[in-house]
Amino acid sequence: MMIDCHHPVSIKDRLMFFYNFLQSPGQVGSITPSSRALAKQMMKPIDWSQAHTIAELGAGTGIFTTWIEQMKRPEATLVSFEKENKMREKLEQQFPNVLFHEDAVDLTRVLGEAGLGKADCIVSGLPFANFPQELRDQIMDEVYAALKPGGVFVTFQYSLQMKKQLSSVFENMTVKLVPLNLPPAFVYVCRKGHE
Repeated sequence: MMIDCHHPVSIKDRLMFFYNFLQSPGQVGSITPSSRALAKQMMKPIDWSQAHTIAELGAGTGIFTTWIEQMKRPEATLVSFEKENKMREKLEQQFPNVLFHEDAVDLTRVLGEAGLGKADCIVSGLPFANFPQELRDQIMDEVYAALKPGGVFVTFQYSLQMKKQLSSVFENMTVKLVPLNLPPAFVYVCRKGHE
C-alpha cells in the first residue's frame, strides 16, 4: 500500500513549534517538527490491518497524526494527547475525527472511558529526556498498562537515554537510527509480550 503522506510543514507551523519550544522546552523537546523519514520509520512497525485502537502521545503540529489518519482503517479510532493548548486546539480543528486529550498520564483512564479497552499500538513524540524520572515512570506505566498483549509502542528520542528503561519495561525492544532528521533520531520499537 503506497501512501503519500507529504505533510509539508508550513512556515507558520515551524514558527509555532519554535515559539512553543522557547516557551516550554521541557514539553516541546525540539526546535523543529519531525521529518518525513522519521515519520515513515515510526509507522513501519504497525500492522495497520489489525490496529483498531491507536493512541498518540505528544501530537505537536500533527505530523504523526496525519500519517496515522491516512494509514489506519476507517473504522479504527485514534486517541491523541497534546499538552500544549494552542497546538491541541489547532489539531482539533484539523482532525475532527480524532479524540484529543491533554495529558498522557490519563491514557488508560481515557481509553476506558471512551469504551475502547486497550490499544493495539501507541505512537509517541514525547521528549522523555526532558521529563523528570517520576513523570517518565508514570507515562511508561500507563503505556504498558494501556497496550494489548502483543501491542507495539513506537517512540523516538534524540539520544539512547531511554534504552535502559524501555528494555526493562518491554519484553522486546529494538532501536534504529534515523539520520535524515534534524537532529538525527533514534526510533524505539517496543512490543508487549503475549500474556
